[in-house]
Amino acid sequence: MTAVLDAPAARTGHDSVPLPRLLAAELRWIFRRPRTLAVLGLLALIPIVIGIGLTLVSEDAQSGGGPDDGGGALLASAVNNAFVLPIAAIVMSLALLLPLASAMAGADAIAGETAHGTLRGWLIAPVGRGRLLAVKAFGVATVSVVSVLAMCVTGVVTGLIINGTDSLFTLSGTTLSLGGALARILLVAGWVVLQLWAVGAVALAISSWTEHPMLVVASVLAADIVFTILGFLTSLDWLHPFLLTQNWSLAPAEVLQDPMGTQMLGEGALRAACYIVIGLSLAYARLSTRDG
Repeated sequence: MTAVLDAPAARTGHDSVPLPRLLAAELRWIFRRPRTLAVLGLLALIPIVIGIGLTLVSEDAQSGGGPDDGGGALLASAVNNAFVLPIAAIVMSLALLLPLASAMAGADAIAGETAHGTLRGWLIAPVGRGRLLAVKAFGVATVSVVSVLAMCVTGVVTGLIINGTDSLFTLSGTTLSLGGALARILLVAGWVVLQLWAVGAVALAISSWTEHPMLVVASVLAADIVFTILGFLTSLDWLHPFLLTQNWSLAPAEVLQDPMGTQMLGEGALRAACYIVIGLSLAYARLSTRDG
């Protein structure tokens, strides 16, 4: 992004720079960060590790040496099931690691650049604050999409290699075609991406108020943990519909049934959309009043 700010066009305002050029520069800035590549690599490895681990556990159980601790129901269902494996890996990562990726991207987008002084070039130029926020939000959204797709690809490939194409069946016992299974997996991926966009929007809102990226990450992850704890308290049932993390572990399991449910997926999508609107609105309100 520094190259864009130093370009001659910067002297006449960023609005003279084509938006695709700004978006491309933002993506280059993001994917050149070693920590971004490291997080994406770790996320891509998770389905592989889970697939291998479940295979070893299954072999131990057949030989009588496995533990009788059942573990999570969704994870147990991924044993010998190439359809459930990528979904189980994504749902497990949604508890912490995937939100961490979005929170890091949101923290670096504004607070990180503020700390390094590169954001000031945007703010002192006659550039629309909405355009600035759109570029930053696009970068955060792209990181979320790439993170989930990386897990989907490695999860599907790992499941098919270990279990074969005849292991694509729902929890209801019906067998799916490869195309049908991929369609359901992509549905879950899209839903999870929407949740991560909501996390990223909140991170951008917090990031616009500080120049400390770690404070943004810590705040988002702390909110994630607090929301999860509040979701377990039955005395706060009235609050649960407003918690972003509500049904994060249950909604994706709807696609594993036949017929497929949509109630929790729909509620979660609507809730995430509200968080996106609120988060980006707060970020825009703050950026519109900043001079540097």
